[in-house]
Amino acid sequence: INKWIVGRVAAATAAVDKALDDYRFNDAANALYQFVWHKFADWFIELSKPALMGEDGADKDEARAVVAWTRDEILKMLHPFMPFITEELWDVTGEGKRAGKLITTEWPTAALEDQDAASDINWLIEMISSIRSVRTEMNVPAGAKADIVIVDANAETQRKTQANLSSLMRMARLSDVSFAETTPSGSAQIVMGEAVVCMPLKGVIDVDAEKQRLLKDISKVEQDIAKINGKLNNEKFVARAPEDVVAQERKRLQEASDKREMLNVAMERLAVAD
Repeated sequence: INKWIVGRVAAATAAVDKALDDYRFNDAANALYQFVWHKFADWFIELSKPALMGEDGADKDEARAVVAWTRDEILKMLHPFMPFITEELWDVTGEGKRAGKLITTEWPTAALEDQDAASDINWLIEMISSIRSVRTEMNVPAGAKADIVIVDANAETQRKTQANLSSLMRMARLSDVSFAETTPSGSAQIVMGEAVVCMPLKGVIDVDAEKQRLLKDISKVEQDIAKINGKLNNEKFVARAPEDVVAQERKRLQEASDKREMLNVAMERLAVAD
């Protein structure tokens, strides 16, 4: 995870450098936002918690050092956009040990990326995200722990699973992870490369009740789509309504269509689990 975040810092630095060189300041700010929020906060901090809170002194020291280094690189890149707050944070987090002000500190240079670390952690993130999506789609209670069975996993997938097992179980809220050659009955399924990740649902949710809920939601969203289409297919409405009103209706149609697709996917997974 420490090697992975160093690579993500390198990618963020390169993206910010290019955007600034091209005078695309909004793109530079957005690249930083995406990195700080979705890589540093969402994943790196969460995946580092066991080391930060653990008993292993060496692991804890390394995790703390990498968190501090990453935070400093973030402050450097954010400084042109948020000069006063970053300068204050630079001073406070330095605990009086900084050699100088942030504004005089050297701009970050892109570090090397460890491809093996990137492959492992990106796989872990995709696995956790996919399992979380299925839990949400299937209305699995937040407090409930689920099992997963990985079918037809090759040696590399098995290695990645075992290497990241504790993080996978903690962040996806799992009670057990196992491997099999056949798909267990009553399971929602996720395709991950060559393998199929199965989540047995019987005993976790009421499949019949969940089907009825999904059918009700699909019916409602279908009605919403028909209503919006009725407006947008009306030439008088499109011609006379303000542009922002028409644009808002088109946005609502897209959102409703996306929701219908998600509900249909959930329904298909339930059909497999029935």
